Amino acid sequence: MAYLAFPESGGIPGAATVQAPQRDTTLSALEWSIVALAERDRVASLRTPGRVSRAMATLFGGSHNPQLADPRLEALRRMAVLTWHYGYTVPSAAVKDFLAAGFTGDQYELLVDSIASARRPRRGR
Repeated sequence: MAYLAFPESGGIPGAATVQAPQRDTTLSALEWSIVALAERDRVASLRTPGRVSRAMATLFGGSHNPQLADPRLEALRRMAVLTWHYGYTVPSAAVKDFLAAGFTGDQYELLVDSIASARRPRRGR
């Protein structure tokens, strides 16, 4: 959706200029903490536990379920887990799910670039 803005001065009187809407290009502190915690999650945490897994967890002590209750934050966690493990080569379906959860393409790029820079080996150590 484009927003119309009328020029204050100059330009053609009565003509409207079209400006792109402001897009969110950052992540909140809560979202960054989820990204950091996702570094320790395994790719297997993205699968829903089956009947046998649930039964074993009941018998031998419940296993930790890292899935988040908030669907938007869970989409972020899933994308972060995939990015921590696979870098820039995450499945396109996962990117579509991430964007469908309300995140922007700019936020996706920020997430992937930030994780990639954190994964680089540190020099001088």
